[in-house]
Amino acid sequence: MPDSDSAWVLGVDSGGSGLRVELAPAAGPTGSGTRASAPRPAVTGDRGIDATSLLGLVAPLAEQLMREAGAARIDAACVGAAGMATLGDDLRARLPGAFADAFGVRRLALAGDAVTAYAGALGLRSGVVVAAGTGMIALGVSADGTRWRRADGWGHLLGDAGGGAWIGREGLDAAMRAHDGRAGGSTALLALAEERFGPAASLPGRLYPRPDRPAVLASFAPDVARCAAEDPVASEILRRAATHILEAAAAVRPGPGPVDVALAGGLFGMGEPLLDPLRDQAEWLLPEADLHAAAGDPLDGAVLIASALHRSALALPADGVLLTLTGTDTAAGGRPAPETVR
Repeated sequence: MPDSDSAWVLGVDSGGSGLRVELAPAAGPTGSGTRASAPRPAVTGDRGIDATSLLGLVAPLAEQLMREAGAARIDAACVGAAGMATLGDDLRARLPGAFADAFGVRRLALAGDAVTAYAGALGLRSGVVVAAGTGMIALGVSADGTRWRRADGWGHLLGDAGGGAWIGREGLDAAMRAHDGRAGGSTALLALAEERFGPAASLPGRLYPRPDRPAVLASFAPDVARCAAEDPVASEILRRAATHILEAAAAVRPGPGPVDVALAGGLFGMGEPLLDPLRDQAEWLLPEADLHAAAGDPLDGAVLIASALHRSALALPADGVLLTLTGTDTAAGGRPAPETVR
């Protein structure tokens, strides 16, 4: 068992369906930590994601892992949260002090989940990460390494083109066209839609009142993939999804020349029906790109960021929104000071 004087880091991955944490030795290799999870998410209030709620979920998990590891304190931590950029005001204001008091954290990174997905998928080197599940966002670092470059991730009403909700919505549109006898319809997708949701005419009443509409739309994306090999309408939907994904990746690449592009998120688990049109179109939409699977997940990325922060070796750009970094003023009793750790 590691002794209590060892340096420890904590990664947190907070999403819409729950929260995961990992405690790891600061100098340990990837995968050397231990994980725990909570099956419910932090609540959102008037100031966005509620810091008290998030800390209430993290604290018992972290304390359990610290006891098991014999860790006296946590030296650095990274909290990655969905919605950090727009809903992170309360976290940025209160978590640095709360983590210092609760765990002795000296350095803290507060990151959007796209940033932790980037680090988990690609590490800390330059490149592009496409994170696609229900939604879709592409993230890269500028050529000079000083700022993030982001494309899409604007939600299912304004964007997320090529993501799971987009594919599902396009598939259901084709199903409803077939139901009506309009051009562009697919009887194959209509059959799958009715198998999943019931009679087509009842679909608006089943879908529109749902608070989780993006997830419901995305649940139909695998059905689109199922019949893409034999149905030209479904195949075309996935070809257009691949186009949108590659266009977003091209918008955030650091510059001309070879570029690593990591594909992260559950959407790419549908396999060849999406990956094949991605590869086919990359030659002209994203030239000199090396498309490959993500090396790890967002929690891996949070731990990697925390470890680099502990070593003062974090090369990713801090911008106060996607990635906020704070250090500790030890002369002031261990309370976090508003300095930026470079």
